[in-house]
Amino acid sequence: MSTATLSPTEAITVPKARRSHRPRLPGQKPFAPLRVAAFVVLALLAISWLLPFLWAIATAFKTETDAASGDAGWIGATGPTIEAFVAILSQGNVYVWAFNSLWTSVAVTLITLTISALAAYAFSRLDFSGRKWLFVAIIASIVVPPQVLIIPLFYEMLAFNMIDTYWGLILPQVVAPAMVFILKRFFDAIPIELEDAARVDGASRFRIFWSIVLPLSRPIMASVAIFVFIGAWNNFLWPFLVINDTTLMTLPVGLQTVISAYGVQYAQVMAQAVLAALPLIIVFIIFQKQIVKGVATSGFGGQ
Repeated sequence: MSTATLSPTEAITVPKARRSHRPRLPGQKPFAPLRVAAFVVLALLAISWLLPFLWAIATAFKTETDAASGDAGWIGATGPTIEAFVAILSQGNVYVWAFNSLWTSVAVTLITLTISALAAYAFSRLDFSGRKWLFVAIIASIVVPPQVLIIPLFYEMLAFNMIDTYWGLILPQVVAPAMVFILKRFFDAIPIELEDAARVDGASRFRIFWSIVLPLSRPIMASVAIFVFIGAWNNFLWPFLVINDTTLMTLPVGLQTVISAYGVQYAQVMAQAVLAALPLIIVFIIFQKQIVKGVATSGFGGQ
């Protein structure tokens, strides 16, 4: 019925009725006090998590006198200063250590991605003898603390003359059973029909893996790469044990030797923590979308 046949009252009330019953958008939830309470709780938890890091930054910009005085203020009595950063950067081979950390972390990430992706694809798609029990062994190795393997790994590197070498620093870090498990769960969710169609067209197994599986796995591969890089960058115990040459030390180990040589100075300790964390913060800011997307599709969300 057109509006021309409606009475003036009906012509006015019909549009109002339509405006008051707008459909709810997909995924849109009604307002609820519990949602507000959950948001407030999460905001408080986020702030409590950030407070120690903000305190470390504030302490790093204080003088040693202000940092050791026990003053609870965020800014020292003499105001902000960068003398702690200057002292750290002027002592030791900080730039060499930073390069060593970058080079070894990138190498560990690339090798780990290669090994983990190939192993995960084999467990996901290939049917070979002992596949089930080998995968069980890999899953079981996730619960083994890395510290248990320190002594055997050290003697192994000693037997191969890899102490004080880059390879002795890199190779023991490239085995990541947890990453094999994550990638396998993701590969299991890729439709097998895509690979069957490529196989009918004559594609080899490696070509299918390279041209189909890997492009579809970019989010999870990026997420795994970032997690491996962060773990390799923050690793302190193994580089501390296997490297004695100061020109081969990584940034966490090298900065610790500087602090040990000159005594505990609180502002410099916090400046060291900020310098060591700064590259990781930059990586997270740049790749935060890939991290979130990779975690959402890693298999722990019910996929």
